[in-house]
Amino acid sequence: MKEFLVDSVFFGAFISLAAYEAGLLLKRKLKLPILNPLLIGTILVVLVLVLLNVEYEHYNEGARYISYLLTPATVCLAVPLYQQLTLLKKNAKAVAAGILAGVLTSLVSVFLLAKLFGLTHEQYVTLLPKSITTAIGLGVSQELGGIETITVAVIIITGILGNVIAESLCKIFRIQEPVAKGLAIGTASHAIGTAKAMELGQVEGAMSSLAIAVAGLLTVVGASVFAGFM
Repeated sequence: MKEFLVDSVFFGAFISLAAYEAGLLLKRKLKLPILNPLLIGTILVVLVLVLLNVEYEHYNEGARYISYLLTPATVCLAVPLYQQLTLLKKNAKAVAAGILAGVLTSLVSVFLLAKLFGLTHEQYVTLLPKSITTAIGLGVSQELGGIETITVAVIIITGILGNVIAESLCKIFRIQEPVAKGLAIGTASHAIGTAKAMELGQVEGAMSSLAIAVAGLLTVVGASVFAGFM
């Protein structure tokens, strides 16, 4: 039975989708922020692979087809942004300042933590693209000489944390402006965080979608500069 599953080209895709669906059902039933479907799905996939003793390469043969949808899915986030184009023009200066501040905060925090924990240059540049979408972050990590697999893991963890705690942080710091919420979430936790922003409202989702693209471009430039600091 195990050989049949592993050898199937649909094994990776099926396990990924089934695990995510299980995460969705658990979130709907218990309604706890920590039960993020992506987090639960990731844990379930890891458990299945460990229990069945399946190599990652076998799993990825099918799962990679889902990964191909990442870039077009990110591009589709432009739709809610287009719907809020008037609001964007009205708050253009605040939007630009907010995204720039978020990108700088991300890069500076990685630099300071790398110094504090004595990371090597390779480890340091691996973490620099942590707050941008995987489609862009992988290229940045590869160009700077980072460890791509760890970069992917860090990006996913950052996104999940943003998705889980974004709403609570906004309440704690009394951030009520929809534009500010969306920009903060999108800049800090890319597409996974944007899923939460869209749950909060159309404006939050649109601003978060914008932040993904702009923060990604700024990080490409900023990471190249910061890579030379260490």
